[in-house]
Amino acid sequence: MSTTIQVSKKTAQILRDLVKKKKAKNYDEVIMRLLAERYKIPKSMFGSNPNLAPFTEEDEAESHEL
Repeated sequence: MSTTIQVSKKTAQILRDLVKKKKAKNYDEVIMRLLAERYKIPKSMFGSNPNLAPFTEEDEAESHEL
């Protein structure tokens, strides 16, 4: 799922430059790296396997069945 955010042209250019400089896949990765660095967020908060797909409503319902 994606979300659109509005940033200034200058901010967009900085993000584009950082994607290249940090060899990131996209803006989201750059933003998450910057936040993790700035706020010392432990990697454990990002999950053990970031490549896993998020749970669906069906998955969650199944986990609550007895």
